[in-house]
Order: sequence, then C-alpha cells, then structure tokens
Amino acid sequence: MLKKLKIKYLLAFLLAAIATTMSILLGYGWNYANAQAQKPDPTVLLAQGKPVETSITTVSLQSAGLQLQEVAQGVYALVASTDFPPLGPTIAICNGGFVIGSDGVLVIDPFQTPELAELMISTVKSLTDKPIRYVLNTHYHFDHTGGNAAFVKREVPVIGRGVIREYIQSGKNNTGGVTPPTVVINSQTDLWLGDRQVRIERVDGHSAGTDLVAYIPDAKVLFSGDMVFNKRIPYTGDSDIRQWQGSLYRLIASYPEAKVVPGHGDVTDVAGLQAQQAYFSRLERLALEWKGQILTKEQVLEKFAKVPDLYKDYKFKGLYSNNLESAYEQFTRSATIPLIP
Repeated sequence: MLKKLKIKYLLAFLLAAIATTMSILLGYGWNYANAQAQKPDPTVLLAQGKPVETSITTVSLQSAGLQLQEVAQGVYALVASTDFPPLGPTIAICNGGFVIGSDGVLVIDPFQTPELAELMISTVKSLTDKPIRYVLNTHYHFDHTGGNAAFVKREVPVIGRGVIREYIQSGKNNTGGVTPPTVVINSQTDLWLGDRQVRIERVDGHSAGTDLVAYIPDAKVLFSGDMVFNKRIPYTGDSDIRQWQGSLYRLIASYPEAKVVPGHGDVTDVAGLQAQQAYFSRLERLALEWKGQILTKEQVLEKFAKVPDLYKDYKFKGLYSNNLESAYEQFTRSATIPLIP
C-alpha cells in the first residue's frame, strides 16, 4: 500500500512539473482549472502523517506573494510579486484592491481562486467593519475573475462588462469553471459607497470588449486593470493593440495626476500609462519593419524571439512570443494608418 502511494506521489510530482513547464511555453495556458486541480491528494497527506484539510485552504498575504499598500486614505492595493506562471495555485497572479466608503466597500479583481478571494475578504475585515457591497471584474481573464464564487455565494453583486458572462460561460481563454459576474454594465457607471464615489468607465483593447477601469475622484486613484502591465510583458492574446493605444491616450489625458494601480506590477502614476504606450509604439514600429521586409510569421518568431535588453528587468517574459504573434497579425497584414508618429 505504501509503495503504491509513493508511486502515486511521484507521478503527481512529475505531472505537476510537466504542467508548469508547458505553462511557460504556452503563456496564459495556466488557468483556473489548473489552480483547482493542483490541491494536494488527501491519500498522500495521510500516508505522510499530515492533516487533511476539508475546507478552503488558508493562505496569507506573504504566502500569496501579495503586499498590502494604502494608495490613498481608504483605498488599498494588493500588489502581486510573482512571475508567470506562478509556482502554486495560491500565489496571486494579478493585483487586486478595495475601496472603503462611509457605508460599504468595493472589491476590485478578486484574484484567480476562491482561496485568494477569501484572503481578500479577511484583509478587508481586518481594516473595516463596513460590508462589501460590490465586486468589480476589470475584464474576463481568469486571474481576475476566478475568485468570484466566494462573493456570489455571499450574494454580493459582481460587476462586469459587455459579453463577459458569455465568454466565461463558454470557457473562453481558460475560464472554464469560473463563476461569471451577476451584473453587466455597458457604459460609465457611478457607484456610491455612502459619500464616496467610484466612477467605472469602459476602455478597449486588452480583452475583447470586457475592459473596465475604476477611478476614485476624491483620492485621485485609478485602478487600470490590465490596460497597464507595469514592468511586465503584457498578455495580448485577444487584444486589439490599436484600440489599446487609443484607450491609453484617453486615460493619460483624463487622469494626468492619478496614482495608478495596474493589473500587474507595482503601483505607478501617469508614467506607467506612458510606458505601456511606448511599449506598444515600439512593437508597432518593429512590426512595420517586418512588413517592409516581407517576413513570414515563422521568420519573425525565430529572428526576434529574444526579449530586448530594454525589458531585461521585466517579468512575464514568457509572454513575449505572444506579443510578436499579435503584432504580426495586427500590423503586418493591416492597411490601417498606424497610431505612431
């Protein structure tokens, strides 16, 4: 019996190692289902004389790779430090946050699993006795929506945009098993947390018509979602880079003095928006050079596979080939006048 358990444990370890390696090769292939499947086998734990947990795994800010930061009075960011893919299912991939008003709280992006969402809830409770009134998904990707279930079971409205429910219900882009939002908006919406306003605005370009940002006027804080990857290679798998550029221009013009909580990376300001804009401008220039040289996509992926030294300090480098493919498809085959000067 013990011999079988040891063999089973070894096989599980090898499969996990293979899954992690494949995730690096496939970029965003690490998904919600992976996170749920990577929980320990109870039979292995018993064989090792370890206790078996029968409820949601308890995680801490430290073990989740999160840093709690007060961006302004009553406005908090939970900043994720991991590279991609994460080493385990309870390490947060994206940034989350919450806004405390006089009679309630708004949670923004409850991470990729219910366990991490529970950590968000306990963090809120450690700072205020105000109830959580709303949850906002800045877009449909699993690392921002996988924790929705923890709030839906508490009957807290979860807000998303456009076709976000349809995408999640169809399992688009590894969202199989995720609980979709319960409220859908399609235009600017103001939430009031007692006397504190949160303005939710639609933006476009990153995630196929589901992007939202949240701005807190009295604190001058912008939660940008994945419109900004600060010192991270962005995910562009279902993007429209020209639309993304247009949204960045508008955010820079609208919020020049805002502190910016990005979807990934450290809290920044308008410089983070400008850096994201510059990244895409360089990528577009590069793609237009490929077009002039009549390069095939295969030639591009081989010749330009190395991440430029300009981004040597960035995380998420495994997503760079995804950026090259997106740029090739969107710019070399397009007759549209480019946005860059």
